[in-house]
Amino acid sequence: MSEVFVGSFLSAMSTGLGALIILFIQGSITHRWRDTLLAFTAGIMMAASLLGLIPEALAQGEFITLVIGIFLGVLCLTLLETYIPHMDLEHSKSGIQFDEKAMLIIAAITLHNIPEGLSVGVSYASSASDTGNLIAFAIGLQNAPEGLLVALFLINQKINKFKAFILATLTGTIEIVTSILGFYLTSYVKFLVPYGLSFAAGAMLFIIYKELIPESHGDGNERTSTYAFIIGLLFMILLLEL
Repeated sequence: MSEVFVGSFLSAMSTGLGALIILFIQGSITHRWRDTLLAFTAGIMMAASLLGLIPEALAQGEFITLVIGIFLGVLCLTLLETYIPHMDLEHSKSGIQFDEKAMLIIAAITLHNIPEGLSVGVSYASSASDTGNLIAFAIGLQNAPEGLLVALFLINQKINKFKAFILATLTGTIEIVTSILGFYLTSYVKFLVPYGLSFAAGAMLFIIYKELIPESHGDGNERTSTYAFIIGLLFMILLLEL
């Protein structure tokens, strides 16, 4: 239990770690750096899904279990994106611009973190001891740039840097609660473990292909982003090997 709490806490607080950058920078960040970071994160999450979650789900269940779980994960993210406002970034060479409706966007980002927290929790319930740590690491890396973008958005809404940092950090805290919920649910109802692992894989694959890759390819940085994706993929494979 202590391990899942520590893992989910560190993963969730990575949102604050990313937001912390705003206290030390003047103005905004370039799209090139943002795109590179998003693509690197996509590579990390891709390797975690394909080489961590999916093989473990197949080891503990059947192919049909994997299919059901993945589509449940995809469906969950699809419903969240369809019915809850999402923070879309305008692609612009001059920097990152955001739409309005500040608190609505913050609430949306917070709700979008629920499946990520569940993914971490069910990974710790797996019989493979390192799966939880690897998924917490992958989700944490994805949370860092998200925290930075949320904080930048809040600053753009005339909120001071410290308050923006605090609010951005709080959007990730829901992952701790949902992670513990996912852990207990799959720990006590064992047959749910392969479904939970597959759900986590589906949710991560949706985020990779629907969010991270398109957002890293909208500003003329496709080649740099492609290299960053491959480096992220290899980096996660190295961690799995070690």
